[in-house]
Amino acid sequence: LKKNQSFIMNFVGRAGDPIVANTTPREQWGGKYEFLLSCIGYCVGLGNVWRFPYLCYRNGGGVFLIPYFIMLFVAGVPLFLMELSLGQYGAAGPITVWKCCPLLKGIGIGMLCVSTLVCLYYNVIIAWTFYYLGSSFQSPLPWSCDAIANAAVCSNNTAGNSSSGRARTPTEIFWNENVLGLVNSEGLHDPGPVRWPLALCLLAAWIIIFLCMLKGIRSSGKVVYVTATFPYFVLIVLIIRGATLEGSLQGIAFYLTPDWARLASAQVWSDAASQIFYSLGIGVGGLLSMASYNKFDNNVIRDTIIITTGNCCTSFFAGFAIFSILGHMAWRKGVSVGEVADTGPGLAFVAYPEALALLPGSVFWSIMFFLMLFMLGVDTLFGNMEGITTAVLDEFPQLRQNNLHKSLFLGSLCFGFYLMGLLLVTEGGIYWFTLIDSFSTSFGLIIITLFMCIGISFFYGISYRSFKSRISLFLSLLIYFKACWCFFTPFLLMVSLHSSVKTPLTSLKYGSYVFPLWGKALGVCMGATCCLQILIWAIVAICKETGTLKHRFQKAIRPLNSWRVNNLNSTITPAEYMDSERVEGPFTVTLTDLDFHAMTWDTGSQT
Repeated sequence: LKKNQSFIMNFVGRAGDPIVANTTPREQWGGKYEFLLSCIGYCVGLGNVWRFPYLCYRNGGGVFLIPYFIMLFVAGVPLFLMELSLGQYGAAGPITVWKCCPLLKGIGIGMLCVSTLVCLYYNVIIAWTFYYLGSSFQSPLPWSCDAIANAAVCSNNTAGNSSSGRARTPTEIFWNENVLGLVNSEGLHDPGPVRWPLALCLLAAWIIIFLCMLKGIRSSGKVVYVTATFPYFVLIVLIIRGATLEGSLQGIAFYLTPDWARLASAQVWSDAASQIFYSLGIGVGGLLSMASYNKFDNNVIRDTIIITTGNCCTSFFAGFAIFSILGHMAWRKGVSVGEVADTGPGLAFVAYPEALALLPGSVFWSIMFFLMLFMLGVDTLFGNMEGITTAVLDEFPQLRQNNLHKSLFLGSLCFGFYLMGLLLVTEGGIYWFTLIDSFSTSFGLIIITLFMCIGISFFYGISYRSFKSRISLFLSLLIYFKACWCFFTPFLLMVSLHSSVKTPLTSLKYGSYVFPLWGKALGVCMGATCCLQILIWAIVAICKETGTLKHRFQKAIRPLNSWRVNNLNSTITPAEYMDSERVEGPFTVTLTDLDFHAMTWDTGSQT
């Protein structure tokens, strides 16, 4: 291709590289609302109702909101926009999209590793939700004081005996003994037998995920119309109901009153950064994969603002729901809000069930609440699974071309996750759950997003004309995003990196059980496995090139000729792809079996 030609293909790359065109049309969302709802459902998940409130609870209430919103505007929103833009422009999954910079292919592999760890334990939460949902059809609720089995416990748990706030309640007994079977396990080294009721719930959860994703985004895009909107209805009802409970204002005051001394704690800032990544789904590959099915000219800035704003508002308002209920529980027990419940999963599966048992019509409210948790969890898992499947199908397009092979791959993937997840539904599975939860989205994920930010900003180039074309229409005016990508976001990620490693190593425990050193070392290995993919595949990319080390590096950061070849059916002008500095010519292009009707452009003199 000569530099002065007015017609240029929709890729720019290096001379001599083969061009492989994908002859199978890539799926696209049925409408922009399907993509928006899918992303909102992916981001608004159990992290908003379970993780965000307990992080506020653990870090002194309202003071946590300050680092949370700082992390959101300096790191969350810019990285969210970057990932959506890269996926939408590249029209490829987390691995294939790095043809734009082969040196950083390991970022995509690392995203795949993180997503695998998240999927492994996240569906266990859905299995717990299934167990509670099934138990909610009993009247009275099996964890309430009205149940005959709990009569002795409730009679001993008087106000005088529970003034310390440490007396065991029926909900704690149900969670630890009936659900987890925790009393029979001593720790990580003693997982014990599989809890078969939980194993059946986990199997049902994976079957539902498989059926919903069987037809790709065409089926999951329709499911989110229900799963992404229903939780908001239940959440609003719970907020209204919680506000009418006695003592609710005490909980709201704990939620909104900042303890300024906590700002000096590194754990508060680490938890804020962790929650932003966990809630928005940054660096896992789900956002990038879902954006790859967008039309090229979709307004990605608008979507970023809508999704991030909706996600954080949901977290904030979910806090009102749970803290009003915690205030009521503190009033009934005669203790402070900070002593009323344990942190971690117990906040959702102990505090909420206990509060639901106190409401009139408790069976109905319990069914609605756990149905909401189920839909929140399923939506998020859709995104994580989409990141894995899109990455593999883009690397092996023959699977995408055959529906039977694609279905067999998805079924094998879900079944493999089910078998691995059985460890987490043993009697000591909660210890393994806590370990994976603590390290899967900690320092490894921060390192992956740090290199993604640096790679796009300095290697690929945020001022590169094709990147800032239609999808980034107002990017040149929004200096804020460029400043964040180049300076503020990388700096904040590096600051958060230290505390993200230190905090789990020094304070990792579940209840009274302190994790042994070998368990923490295993967790570090999980995180290191994810981020070391960047180094491994960078070495591979450099070894594939020829010349001096400097020339190898320069070639490894240039886009391949097949970059963006999957999006040939996009309606774009050739000028949006013209960047003569990236073309080293002349070279020969051979195109076969392509739909030329989708590739013709009017250049003025000829087509």
